[in-house]
Amino acid sequence: MPIFKTLIALFFAGAVFAQDREEVGLELVLLADASGSIDSEELAFQRQGYAAAMQDPLVLSAITGSLYGNIAVTYVEWATNTAVVVDWMVIDGPESAKAFADAAAAPPRQAFGRNAIGSALLEGKHLIEGNGIFAPRAVIDFSGDSIGNSYGPPIAEAREEVLAAGITINALPILRPEDGRRAGANLEREYATRIIGGPAAFMVTAEGRDTFAQAVRRKLVLEISGTVPDGYTVASCCR
Repeated sequence: MPIFKTLIALFFAGAVFAQDREEVGLELVLLADASGSIDSEELAFQRQGYAAAMQDPLVLSAITGSLYGNIAVTYVEWATNTAVVVDWMVIDGPESAKAFADAAAAPPRQAFGRNAIGSALLEGKHLIEGNGIFAPRAVIDFSGDSIGNSYGPPIAEAREEVLAAGITINALPILRPEDGRRAGANLEREYATRIIGGPAAFMVTAEGRDTFAQAVRRKLVLEISGTVPDGYTVASCCR
């Protein structure tokens, strides 16, 4: 009898906990590159690109037209360390999208140093698991202009841990045709084989500054709708 009572208590405690958690259609961590290859102007440009994309009518339509009518988003910059620029925020329409955009523009740069991609992926997992939000899908949206990993755990090890938690990793490789050293000749292939993974994982490439906001917008629409784009890479190792 005591064991039975304990099981009943645990059941109701779990039910109360679930009711206390906010429900959204998607938990989305935006992991934006702030390593040494990204100067202050580029950092601001990235923030503006995400801010504009979040307020785009196509993105808002994808959010409000989804099953839950909302998503939860946090914007994080990564380098040797990671820094939360915008804490978890529920986006459910133009007002909350504008609040996200305003919040993204305000904080000073807090991520510095070289690449630590493995650490950044694990931080994305930690943020999802500790946010007190329930969603049927969780996605880490990783963007960057290189594949170097100078600090922290190896990319493969961190990626495996994220995927084992049921979290999808999508990617936005940022190409720099004018600077092959930073962009890397095979950056898209590297991101396809070493970064993305999980259910319906994909990447959308930003060919350069002029197309960055457009690439972010398209990626957000696809992520929110849970659609894999035709003609874009899905990692063969996805589970």
